[in-house]
Amino acid sequence: MKFVLSCCSPADLTSEFLKSKDIEYIPFHLILGNKELIDDLGASISYEEFYRAMDDGADTKTMQVNIYEYVNHFKKLLEKGLPILHVTLSGGLSGTANSAIMAAKEVNEELGKKMVYVVDSLGASAGYGLLVDKLCELRDAGKTVEEVYEWAEQNKLKVHHWFFSTDLKFFVRGGRISKASGWLGTLLTICPLLRVNVFGKLVPHQKVRGKKAVIKAIVEKMVEFADGGTEYNEKVYITHAHCVEDALAVKSLVEENFPQVRGKVTVNSIGTTIGCHTGPGTVALFFFGKERND
Repeated sequence: MKFVLSCCSPADLTSEFLKSKDIEYIPFHLILGNKELIDDLGASISYEEFYRAMDDGADTKTMQVNIYEYVNHFKKLLEKGLPILHVTLSGGLSGTANSAIMAAKEVNEELGKKMVYVVDSLGASAGYGLLVDKLCELRDAGKTVEEVYEWAEQNKLKVHHWFFSTDLKFFVRGGRISKASGWLGTLLTICPLLRVNVFGKLVPHQKVRGKKAVIKAIVEKMVEFADGGTEYNEKVYITHAHCVEDALAVKSLVEENFPQVRGKVTVNSIGTTIGCHTGPGTVALFFFGKERND
């Protein structure tokens, strides 16, 4: 390796994948009910137990990684004697990107040279993870940290993020929609389709009635925006919040429409950090495509 690649836990990559690819990560913190936890990729609490607690009414709260934690993380990784490329959760969703940038500046100034590079992914969940996966491929192909950093900055907005939810109560609980709208939407079986915009923020895109219709709609977005259309030949990631059957239905439809996808379509759980905000019943689809342009 010419440099160390690092990310934050909300990239929603598995611990097995990170270990196999020599990718480091730093965990976010969260509160579930009255218990403080770390997002350690399902080690401290299983995703099933986490989402069951949310379904039972447990309050959740996330806490971003602070500058002090990033400084310690970077200094520990620098013991390998290599520069670091750290990719953060979208600055449009969390202040942690700014904390990582400030920590890198502090460490670089202390060293008297640039050894830590930080990229704001402008993404979340395994869309952010898909970008990290691609940067890992570039690292392993022998690219320098400067080359991979520049590639990330030039291409990160080509990662598309599409989400849908089949359970509106967590949108109500999080204040994203009113109780009246949530009640009416549930009555009409509305499944909102959302996306991550050019600023890295999760925004509503359209209201779709019924689960089958929204599964079809999310794959239609990939047909519309994927690089090469139905001849897309890059990787695809899908994540879900305790609704694997819905995720597998999306996977099946993607494989039907995109026969040249590279490797198998990867299905992971939405981790506890992102899951605190989506709640159970959420599915997300990620792929490379036309540059996001709002």
